[in-house]
Amino acid sequence: MIDMFHALGITDVRQLIIATMVFLMLPGPGTFCVLTSTGKHGVRGGFVSLAGLMLGDVVLMFLAAIGVAALLQANPLLFKGMQYLGAAYLAYLGIRLMIAKPEQGGGAVPFSNAADFRRGFLVTLINPKAIVFYMAFFPLFIDPATHQGSATFIAMGIVISSCTLFYGSLLVLIGNVAARKLARNRRIAAYASKAAGVFLIGFGIKLTTN
Repeated sequence: MIDMFHALGITDVRQLIIATMVFLMLPGPGTFCVLTSTGKHGVRGGFVSLAGLMLGDVVLMFLAAIGVAALLQANPLLFKGMQYLGAAYLAYLGIRLMIAKPEQGGGAVPFSNAADFRRGFLVTLINPKAIVFYMAFFPLFIDPATHQGSATFIAMGIVISSCTLFYGSLLVLIGNVAARKLARNRRIAAYASKAAGVFLIGFGIKLTTN
């Protein structure tokens, strides 16, 4: 298996996996989106949000591979505009969490799965720094002498997506257990929701100032 990745021009798949897992474990808006969807709509909501996040990641990796990162870096105004768009959406999600009233009863929320998917997808997609990250990340593990073009990027994308699925699944399962405990105390659940909202707003602000 390792020889196959090496033949595709990936220098060290083990280091690629480790680096990806370290990156995933850094707290970010995607993490909170998955946890929030899990807390509100259970395991199904969490995995739907994770699917949206992974699709957003695939789009960003594709854009990075075809050189969109270079376009963003060459046009600071466009880059800054995408940053503010991302910050505005994160702030919108954060405010929604902060002002949301505690849900009564255990009925299903209409169209919650579509909302969870859309939230995970957009939170990932509107972060322009992720495109630049992938543009800088890919060359670290590519051997120019044995590089196989799109096949190499596809293989790296599969590795990264597999890591995301593994780590995201842990978040969903652990988050579901925590959400059930929080559900027994509505006051703690409300504080947790507001804290997640504050985090998303803060991350949005950080996105525009770094």
